[in-house]
Amino acid sequence: MKIYYVYIIKCADKTYYTGLTSNLENRIKEHQLGKHQESYTYKRRPLKLAFYCEFTEVGFAIDWEKRIKKWSRAKKEALINEEFKKLPNLAKKKFK
Repeated sequence: MKIYYVYIIKCADKTYYTGLTSNLENRIKEHQLGKHQESYTYKRRPLKLAFYCEFTEVGFAIDWEKRIKKWSRAKKEALINEEFKKLPNLAKKKFK
């Protein structure tokens, strides 16, 4: 059974990058080594793996990656810190 990973990397500039892979260890190494110069993480190294979750269905993994990418920084940090009860109340944008 193939496993897919949705992951969040914390970059040196304190931003987050969310990605999807079927080989987490290799993909993190690629990010760290700067294999893809055009990638978001290339100029933001060093990087730290902050979070990952596993999926057996690639469709679910893709859906979650897209969902997390739209989340606010606060919501991503709640996920990273396993503060799951906070997730429903954290919106992408704050309205006045």
